[in-house]
Amino acid sequence: MHFTLRPWKQEDLQTLVRIANNPLIAKNLTDKFPHPYTEADGKSFLEMALAGKPVNIFCIDINNAAAGGIGLHPMTDVHRKNAEMGYWLAEEYWGHGIIPKAITQMVEYGFKNFEIDRIFARPYGSNLASQKVLEKAGFKLEARLEKTLFKNGVYEDEVIYSVRRKP
Repeated sequence: MHFTLRPWKQEDLQTLVRIANNPLIAKNLTDKFPHPYTEADGKSFLEMALAGKPVNIFCIDINNAAAGGIGLHPMTDVHRKNAEMGYWLAEEYWGHGIIPKAITQMVEYGFKNFEIDRIFARPYGSNLASQKVLEKAGFKLEARLEKTLFKNGVYEDEVIYSVRRKP
């Protein structure tokens, strides 16, 4: 399935709220991505997404409409050569091979536009689908930290995957 990565736009708000308001998406993301997902949440997210210079949070666009998001969050201080990647996709597009390709594009973009040497992602231990897409995109398992996250009343393992800049 064809998609593009593009900057978010204010005009994406209604579609964003509609597709993001899904408990199956929210359960695999941090609490900063709430459920229910309201218009106020969407406005707050778009404000953050539009502030990055260079752009670090992109819309996954399918058929000229927002279908999800992917972003790099550069770290600071002693972690400054690292960026954390996060992503999500509207449920109707799951299983079409979009996320591994989007991850690959973001890795290339990240190493080209940020002074980083490592990109990492931290899916929950129960999120096997996310772990598989990271592996498919060339990420390597670095660590599994037992029961370090607390989401929806349950302790979750934190799994850390990364890819490093090629010399």
